[in-house]
Amino acid sequence: MDFIQAIILAIIEGLTEYLPISSTAHMIFASSYYGIENDPFVKLFQTAIQFGAILAVVALYWKKFFDFSRIGFYVKLALAVIPALVLGKLFDDYIDAALGDPIPIAIVLIVGGIVLIFIDGFFKNPEVTTEEDITIKKAITIGFWQCLAMMPGTSRAAASIIGGMQQKLTRQAAAEFSFFLAVPTMLAVTVYSILLKKYDYNGGEVKGYELLTIGDNLKMFIAGNVIAFIVAIIAIKGFIGVIKKYGFKPWGYYRIIAGAALLVYFIKFK
Repeated sequence: MDFIQAIILAIIEGLTEYLPISSTAHMIFASSYYGIENDPFVKLFQTAIQFGAILAVVALYWKKFFDFSRIGFYVKLALAVIPALVLGKLFDDYIDAALGDPIPIAIVLIVGGIVLIFIDGFFKNPEVTTEEDITIKKAITIGFWQCLAMMPGTSRAAASIIGGMQQKLTRQAAAEFSFFLAVPTMLAVTVYSILLKKYDYNGGEVKGYELLTIGDNLKMFIAGNVIAFIVAIIAIKGFIGVIKKYGFKPWGYYRIIAGAALLVYFIKFK
């Protein structure tokens, strides 16, 4: 992977991480287009630049994250992230295998798009408008919904937002709690991918931090996180405005169109 490709992947991550359209799917399709999908550093990069997107949420909602007088906020996030941590570790090999086949991911994009078109009609009369009104039980339930995103193409944001709406949260409250929940979830995934996960490299196995020391990898990693941070801030602000005005239909139509186009591309040209 060269610097231009790293920048493109970082922009994709920043744009899509907090939207219900699957950042993983978009980065997989991009890396496959460039023919770099089997590069071990690319696999690390696609996961680790989520750190930049994490910081975007913390920067935008810094008053919430650094109000240490409200311990309940931290408790809810800590408990809600447990299902993803446990199941993510148990199904790590399955997830890696699924990431290697773009056709099922394109199909999941389409199916998820159909769900989003009708999702606003599924959950009516929301009662929860702010994070303060989310109970621990609701937070944990949303955490289990988030686990649906272990199937690449589903979208962590979509799964957790739908989970929030199923728990009677308004669209905005569900989206914002999805943002908050992303911070411990993606932080754990990033730390695991760098410090603990092993990657095949030149016939052997190396850990993520060892890959970062090779060539220009560390420079690309830093640049990728900075770009993802900046782009994610813009994407988050725009997303809240869209769902307030239009709901989830625009994202549903986008998923169907993108999924269908990618399905045709990978069936006919790859």
